[in-house]
Parts: sequence; structure tokens; C-alpha cells
Amino acid sequence: MFFEYLILLIAIAYIGVLFAIAYYGDKRADEGRSLISNPYIYSLSLAVYCTSWTFYGSVGRAASAGVGFLPIYLGPTLMAALWGIILRKIIRISKTHRITSIADFISSRYGKSPAIGGLVTIIAVIGVTPYIALQLKAVSTTFDILIRYPASISPAAIVDNRLLDDTALYVALLMAIFAILFGTRHLDASERHEGLVAAIAFESVVKLLAFLLVGMYITYGVYNGFGHVFDLAAKNESLAKMLTIESSGLQYLDWAWLIFLSMMAIMFLPRQFQVAVVENSDENHIYKAIWMLPLYLLAINIFVLPIAFGGLMHFPNNIVDADTFVLTIPLAEGQHSLAILVFLGGISAATGMVIVATVALSTMICNDLVMPILTRIHLFRISEQINPRNLLLTIRRSAIFIVLLMGYLTFRIIGESYPLVSIGLVSFAAVAQFTPAIIGGIYWKGATKHGAFAGLTAGFIIWFYTLLLPTYAHSGWLSDSFIQNGPFGLTFLKPFELFGLSGYNQITHSMFWSMLANLGCYIGFSLKGHRSGLEQSQASLFVDIFSRPQQSGPEAFWRGTATVADLQILLARFLGSRRADETLKNYAQRMHLDIEQLSSADAGLVAHVEKVLSGAIGASSARVMISSVVKEEPLRIDEVLDILDETSQAIAYSRELEQKSRELEAATEELRKANDRLQELDRLKDEFISTVTHELRTPLTAIRASSEILYDNPGIDEYKQQEFLGIIVRESERLTRLINQVLDLGKIESGKLDINLQPINFRDVISDSLSATRQSYIGRSIHVTNEIPDDLPDVFADYDRSIQIMVNLISNAFKFCDKENGRVTIRATCENNSKVRIDVIDNGPGIEPGQQSVIFEKFRQAGDTLTDKPHGSGLGLPITQKLIEHMGGRIWVESTVGEGSTFSFVLPMARSDIQNRNQ
Repeated sequence: MFFEYLILLIAIAYIGVLFAIAYYGDKRADEGRSLISNPYIYSLSLAVYCTSWTFYGSVGRAASAGVGFLPIYLGPTLMAALWGIILRKIIRISKTHRITSIADFISSRYGKSPAIGGLVTIIAVIGVTPYIALQLKAVSTTFDILIRYPASISPAAIVDNRLLDDTALYVALLMAIFAILFGTRHLDASERHEGLVAAIAFESVVKLLAFLLVGMYITYGVYNGFGHVFDLAAKNESLAKMLTIESSGLQYLDWAWLIFLSMMAIMFLPRQFQVAVVENSDENHIYKAIWMLPLYLLAINIFVLPIAFGGLMHFPNNIVDADTFVLTIPLAEGQHSLAILVFLGGISAATGMVIVATVALSTMICNDLVMPILTRIHLFRISEQINPRNLLLTIRRSAIFIVLLMGYLTFRIIGESYPLVSIGLVSFAAVAQFTPAIIGGIYWKGATKHGAFAGLTAGFIIWFYTLLLPTYAHSGWLSDSFIQNGPFGLTFLKPFELFGLSGYNQITHSMFWSMLANLGCYIGFSLKGHRSGLEQSQASLFVDIFSRPQQSGPEAFWRGTATVADLQILLARFLGSRRADETLKNYAQRMHLDIEQLSSADAGLVAHVEKVLSGAIGASSARVMISSVVKEEPLRIDEVLDILDETSQAIAYSRELEQKSRELEAATEELRKANDRLQELDRLKDEFISTVTHELRTPLTAIRASSEILYDNPGIDEYKQQEFLGIIVRESERLTRLINQVLDLGKIESGKLDINLQPINFRDVISDSLSATRQSYIGRSIHVTNEIPDDLPDVFADYDRSIQIMVNLISNAFKFCDKENGRVTIRATCENNSKVRIDVIDNGPGIEPGQQSVIFEKFRQAGDTLTDKPHGSGLGLPITQKLIEHMGGRIWVESTVGEGSTFSFVLPMARSDIQNRNQ
């Protein structure tokens, strides 16, 4: 008894923590400091998809079907990849039209049809009720196991509990209280329930941590890791069969349908639509969720198979329900603290789903089922009530109790007839019926409300007949002959072999017929029927949501008269006077209007008020309320078509202008850049010609002067003749070098320079270069140090061009080193096992920081060009740089004034040496 009270106390304390988080989240929202406006919180809230079905049922499924549990999680992973296209569009539509639920979304798309909204609500409530029963079953069963273990518990003993002793009843009541407190605080259902979402995100963390901890304990504590578990399973004949897809009991067609079901469920389950769309604060958050949700699903499923196989080996002969392995294995091992944590994880998984689902369903019941009825029954006079807000909140709160009561009754009726996963799949198949109406509605303008209504009705009837009714037959509430022989003995109407189709899984069979009927009626009735003006306008607004201007809306399709006073009174009845005044003032500020001087309302104001009311009472009911105070003149279909045609032409023309404008801007920018480049090239050409002319003039002048002296003085002594001939030879060589350098530079820049890349020994290059420049330092006070290692790897370069590079750098070093005690060092090292670095170091005057990049420009040299310009053309370093770059390397200089300079370059290592070093 003490343990039972302890468990109750811990569970109540945990629920108290959820209340505290929800309260704090709402308080932060009231202060204008949102707690959930965060992509990580948004992504975690989407994990409400992982219910007790995931926490307990996946293990149960894996224990019977092996890898057959995977399709339910592969579907959401695949669907997440499409969220940037589909979910983003649904969110944009919902925010634009203040849509509050999936029923409101479908109703609004098809001409704000109350009939479609009511039908979607009925399908959602009936379809999701078994799913709520699943959560109650999981919590009730695990609680009883926890307090009674190791005593055996028969399924009948749990279901046959007296009403006041039934754990599920109290769990349902606690969930109802939580949902009412934090899910119905505001009448405007389009406003985010920040406290509720914060609590759901927290629960997602708790259930994930709980499952990971128990998974690690069973895998690495009870057994010795994944390999050990799977080795034992492979040696067990019955378990070994579960390691393959063929032994899962599912055909490939079953896998396809289950993946499709789960893809639709992650989008269209009422709770998923609530957290993914209604509670979304920024549509860009979906890009984080695209990878976070699949990662979450991977984490929470990674230990499913080890737990399932471990449970089957721990409890042979099916003495324990496989759905409870997550809890019973820790209990059997005496790990009561871990078992309590698992129980809390299960509560998190169940309560998160139930609370969000009941809030979503209560909004749908109020806005799309009850309100349309009340607004059409004049006895209630909703539009004339002073304060209908209390009535609407009462309806929603009552709806929460009713939905949970239905879930509890379903649990009592069919709770033990099906495993958790089977119950969940029934609900998945129900909400999958929304797929044609939603996906078709946001991409196909030709879809009509008659097509949507017919498709939903046909699909729901077949689902109800082939899946839901058989669950009651299995539970004993209907005759079993209904399944075996069909109604009234009509075998072709057997629910699992409808029209003679047999040999398939129950879910596959039902989905085939329901989706065939749904899609067929949806397309057929849409093609055959006609659309009203409102349907056409809504179709255009939904399908073209991204291409329409922001200010575009349904006002373009409205014509009538209304007073601002009437609209203000109508808003005040549902939202309160303060909120109504704020709504009108915000609209006036945005449109630059004086609301106090405005007596009659324009189409934009009427549409704005209707949109605001839609957030409180739903699209169809808001339209009825607006109609009660507005004298509307319906547009003829030809007028609507004219408006749509004009709008489409305007949009197309606008797009064409934007495209041409972008092309013109791009062309203008290209012309500007080309003109700048031409001007720069013209300037460089002038500088080049001027510099080359100057450089050529100097040696030519010396040659001419020396030649004229020799010509004019034939009797000059031999010593003087040799002096002047030496000048002629030296200046001729200088002239030749200059011309060769100019030609080389031209070839390099035009891409016509021939370079023969091959593995070469750079030690030989340096040795030959030093030999070629020996005359430059013989007789001068210059000491040359060669620090080249014997094992220097080969480089991939051109031998002759490498010598040209080294000769240029060594000659520069000799030219600039200290005149009295010159030192030049040549060093080679390896870099990153892929490059060879060569350093040429001198102890000259160094280079100013501002000149270190200039020296690699053509005809530019370091130093004062007027007083101490060195000998040379200024082309050596630019040519060296371009040669090194052509061979896949780079060159740079490091220098400190007064301490010398280091010219360094790297070249790629030969491939054979790279491979040897990596090995």
C-alpha cells in the first residue's frame, strides 16, 4: 500500500511540474516574452507524435513483427523532407486566414462550408477517440503493473475494475483539468497556447530520456550490448525470423500503406496540426524541425529491438504482455527507481497526446459543429447576446470532458481487445481521409466543396465499416458473425474481405477501399460540379498564397454595405470591448484611416473583422455572424471570373516586370563592370607601354653611346675599347632579358605558356640555380647556406621554370643582402604531407609593410624609385608569382625592416610521395 501511495505521489508531483511549466509559459507570454518562439521548442513539441504507442507499443509491435514497427517512423522522416514545400504553405495559409483547426482549414478552403467543417469534426472525434483510449489504457495498465508486481495481472482484471478504482478514470479527469486550464484560457483559438506548448516540449524531453535510459540499461546492463542481444536472438529460431522484412508478417504493399499512413498522420492528426500549424510562431522554424524530428525519432527507436528481444528472452512463452517490456524488465531486475522513471516517461507520452488532442478537438467541436448550429437556430440569438464569450468557453470546456469521456468509454469497451499499435493504426487510417481534401485543396483550384464532402463521406463510411465496427465485434459488442460471414450472410460485404478482396492486412485492405472511394468521389464530383463565387475566391487565395500580394485578400470578392459601429459591437460581444477597439485601431493605423471619422466600413475592414472572428468561432460561423450585420450583395460568377482574370493578369504582368527589371539591373551591372575593366585595362596598357619604353630606352641609350664613341674614335686604346664593348654586351644582355621577360609575361597572361609538369627533385633545381648565380656573389662578402634535407620529396612542377624561379629569387637575395656581411639561406621543408615549402632568406634592409604586396606588381620594386631604385625591370617577381601559381602553388614575403626578408613559396608534392607519407 505504501508503494502505491508513493507512486501516486510521484505521479501527482510530476503533473504538478507540468502545471508549473505551463503556468510559467503563459505568464511569460502575457509579459510579451515568449518562451516557445524558438525552433528547438517547436521541434520538440512536434514530438507529441510519439505517444504511449511509441513508448510501449513499438516494443510490443517489434516483439511480434520484428522490424515491422519501422514504417510508422519512416513515414514522418520522409514527410519531414517535404515540409519546406507542404507544411510551410499550410502554415502561411493558416496564419493569413486565422485558421484554428484542421476542420476550419478544410471548411475555409471549400467556401467556408459549415457542412464540411462539421463532417471533418465528426470524423476527427470518432477517429481519434480510439487513440485517446490507447493512452488511457497504457497509463492504467502500467500503473497497475507497477503497484502489483510481481503478482500476475490478467487483462480482464484491469478492465473489470470498479469505476471508482479505475486508474484510467482519474488520469482522464486530471488531463481534462489541465487541458481546460491551459487550453481554453483565450476565446481566440488562433492565439498560441504558450504554456501548453512549453509543457509538451518538456514532456518530449522526459519521455525520450526515460526511454533511452531504460534502453541502455536493458541493452548494456541486463545484456552486454547490441551485439550480444542480436547474437542471442540469431541463435533463437523464433527470434531469428524477426530480423528480416519477410518475417515481419507484412507484405511490401503493407509497408507502403503504413508509411503513407504515418506520413499523413504527422501532418493531419488534430494534435499534429495544432502544434505544427496553429501553435507555430515562425514558419522558418520548420527548417530546424526538418532534421530535428527525424533525429528524435531515431533516438527514441534505437533501443526498440534490443528491448523487444530482451523481453522475449527474459519472459518466454508470452507470460508478459510485450507492450509492457519497457516496464516489466526493470521490475524483474529489481530496478524500481528506473521503473518509476519509465512510468513517468509513459505518462509524458500519453498526457501530451491527450491534452493537445482534446484542445484541438474541443475547438473543432465548438467552432465547426456547435456554433454553426447555434448561429442558424434563431432561438439562441447568438449575434444578439451581450456576452457570448462565456457560452463559447463553456462549450469548449464541456467538449474536453466529453471527448475524454468518450475515450474512457472506448477504453472500457475495446481496451483489451487490441494491442496498442493496432488501436493507433485505426486512428491513423481515419485522419488519412483528410489527405485528398487538404493536399488537393492547396494545389488544385478546380476542387469543389461537393467533391470534398463526397470524398470525405465515402472514405469515412468505408473506414468505419472495415476498421471501427470490427473492433467492437472483437470486443463482443457486436456479433462475431459480422466479421466471419458479413452482415445478413452477405459474404461479399465481409469487412476484412470487402467485395472479395482478400489476402491483405486489415489496414491495407481498409486503406485501399477507403482511399479509392475518397479520391474517386473527390475528383469525380469536383470535375462534374460547379463552384460558387466564394469557392473560387477561396481556391485562389489558398493555391496562390505565395504569389499573391500581402494586402490581397477576400475583400476583392466582396460587395456590400456595413457600419463601423455594428462591426465594433459584434467584435465586442465575442472578444470584449478592449480587444475590439484594439482590432479596429490597428486596422486603421495600418490603412492610414481615422476610425472615429469613419461611419461606413469598406470591404477591407469587413474582411479583417471576419478574419478576426474566425480565430474565435471558426470561418463558417464568422461568416454567418458577419452576414447578420452586413448587407452583402453577392457577386455574380461572371464578376468573380473577371476579378480573378484581372488579378491573374496583374500578377503575371507584375512577375514579368519584376523579371525584366532584374534582367535589366543585371545587364546594367555587367556593363558597368565591363566598362570599369576596360578603363582599368586602358590605364594599365598606357602604364605598361610607358614603363617598357622607359626600360628599353636605358640599355639602348647606353649601347648607342658606347657604339658612337667607338665609331667616332677608331684609334682609341685597347683598354677603352674593351670597356665600351663590355658595356654594349652587358646592356644587350639586359635588353634581351627585358624582352624575354615581357614575352614570358605575355604568354603567361594569355595562357599560351607551355609548362611540362612532372615529378622533379628540387635538390637538383636548387643546386643548378646556385651554380647559375655563382658569379653574382664570388668575390663579394656573401655567405650562402643550403639547408636542403636529403630526403626532400619530389615536387610536381616544370624543371626549367623551377630553375627560372629559383634563379630570380636567389639573384634578388644577393642583390639586397648586406653589402659587408651578406648572408643568404635556402631552406626546404614539407607541409601537411602534400606540399614542399622553399624559403629564400636574406639579411638585407627589409621591405616596408606597405610595399610587401606592391613588389608582386609589374614594374614595381621596393625602395625609393627616385634615389635608390635597384637594377632590374620589375618583372622578375610578377613572373615568378604567375609561374608558381600556374604550377599549383603560391608565393609570399615576410619581412622586418632592418632584419632582412624571407621569400617563401610552396609547390605540390608528387602523388607517389603523398601516398607514401599517408601510408
